[in-house]
Amino acid sequence: MTAIAELAMPLSPGLLVVLGGLLVPLLPVALARLYVLALPAAVLAYTLALPSGEHAAIAFMGLDLQLLRVDKLSTVFGSIFLIALFLGNLYAWHESDRMQRTAAQIYAGAAIGAAFVGDLVSLFVFWELTAIASVFLIWAAGTDRAFRAGMRYLVIQVGSGVILLAGVLFHVHGTGSLAFGHIGLDSPGGPLILIAFGIKCAFPLLHNWLQDAYPEATVTGTVVLSAFTTKLAVYALARSFAGTEMLIWIGATMTAFPIFYAVIENDLRRVLAYSLNNQLGFMVVGVGIGTEMALNGTAAHAFSHILYKALLFMAMGAVLFRTGTCKGSELGGLYKTMPWTTGFCIVGAASISAFPLFSGFISKSMILTAAGSEGHYITWGVLLFASAGVFHHSGIKVPFFAFFAHDSGKRPKEAPWNMLLAMAATAALCIGIGIWPDPLYAMLPFPVDFVPYTTGHVITQLQLLLFAALAFTFLMRTGLYPPELRSTNLDSDWIYRKVLPAIVRGIGRGIDAVWGSLTGIGLALVSVAIDGSARNFGPNGLVGRTVRVGNGVAWVTALLLVVLLVSYAAS
Repeated sequence: MTAIAELAMPLSPGLLVVLGGLLVPLLPVALARLYVLALPAAVLAYTLALPSGEHAAIAFMGLDLQLLRVDKLSTVFGSIFLIALFLGNLYAWHESDRMQRTAAQIYAGAAIGAAFVGDLVSLFVFWELTAIASVFLIWAAGTDRAFRAGMRYLVIQVGSGVILLAGVLFHVHGTGSLAFGHIGLDSPGGPLILIAFGIKCAFPLLHNWLQDAYPEATVTGTVVLSAFTTKLAVYALARSFAGTEMLIWIGATMTAFPIFYAVIENDLRRVLAYSLNNQLGFMVVGVGIGTEMALNGTAAHAFSHILYKALLFMAMGAVLFRTGTCKGSELGGLYKTMPWTTGFCIVGAASISAFPLFSGFISKSMILTAAGSEGHYITWGVLLFASAGVFHHSGIKVPFFAFFAHDSGKRPKEAPWNMLLAMAATAALCIGIGIWPDPLYAMLPFPVDFVPYTTGHVITQLQLLLFAALAFTFLMRTGLYPPELRSTNLDSDWIYRKVLPAIVRGIGRGIDAVWGSLTGIGLALVSVAIDGSARNFGPNGLVGRTVRVGNGVAWVTALLLVVLLVSYAAS
């Protein structure tokens, strides 16, 4: 039995990272750089040594909370989160901003903590902490666009938490259980919990916070953001809604529609944000199918995706760091002075495109096989189309327009050594997992009975990629491929960025008009009353002016006469 197993109450790895992150502002910058590399490495070793089972049960305000549940699903997600944090910290070595470094540790720690909790209340706490900590990585860019995008991001992310809390309250009231396990749509509060998870997972029409916020973050912040929020949502879906058929169609839609936006988008970091949405769709489909192979494919694809998406964002971040832009229309020819970054970007592009011998191939093929073997042939066809599409916009477009397309005349220096080292380590993992997937397969939730490198799998994938490349070449040669232009693409965020503010402004103008009319009428009535009072009670008014004694006697006599008549009538 390990030393950890002998502890009365082992601590959650996520809590260790959060508490460790709080120490960052107290350290000198040079020491903090080393510290944030040692922190995730040490916690990863601790995590892998944790015994399976439920630990750290505490009673709080009458609630039974489970802060640490260790099984294969939580371990595979917790492990890749820690690896991603290490790589992100290495990539950000050159940064001296303590706020960003602290926010990154707390954000990652919250996601890791959520992956290991066993109750819904603890999940809610970590869920909201990811939102609050991560927004500082957007605001750290210091631009007005980043501030506005961060505010929208925070409202949506905190809103997801509020919906989650409402769903949890309904669920606990209806079932009496706080357990964070399978929930399903039939459970009280299940639909609300699914919506909360769907917001963070960027379901269709709930997705555009991702493309709105991530490209506005700092160079290093976007790399960190790409790893945690959406994959935490995938984990939550796999834990609570496996086998929910609705998710198959939601996921299939997610894989397809971002392709069209990514093809016409000029900002290459925003292209990668759309392709992130596309890849999430594969995972959601796997959760919806719900078989052991599908859930293994979801976990494996989340693991692979965090690495190759981080690598692509690292490459584009290096370009942005050196050139000041990520617009395809302003780039090209950078391979001449940034050859290492170019090579690492190509590795990421090959991985996301699921080339054989790269990580995407050994995970995406599991989900495709699960869809086909369960008879979801339409979904399988959509996923096949989406696989070709992602090769177009992330496999070809991003490296082609950034490094090769046309010579922009820019001759920037190669990326800093720490960025290159982070990209090299990530690229090595992408290739290593692609060549030797067995260690990853051994970590998956269920026993793996799948061989990715069969003749059929390899030939089918190579044919798909070949024809996608031919289609891209044809469109480029004929001038039919959408050119890289300065433009703004309208997406679902148009509703809350343009339509809703216009409606609110219209309502505000209507309220102002009604209020103006009411106050005008009121002022007119007050003016009439004042004028009448002045006429009757002023110095020259009928009542207020000075009268002669005779007139006064006449008035008193008249009043007495009235009183006598009233008294006589009353008697």
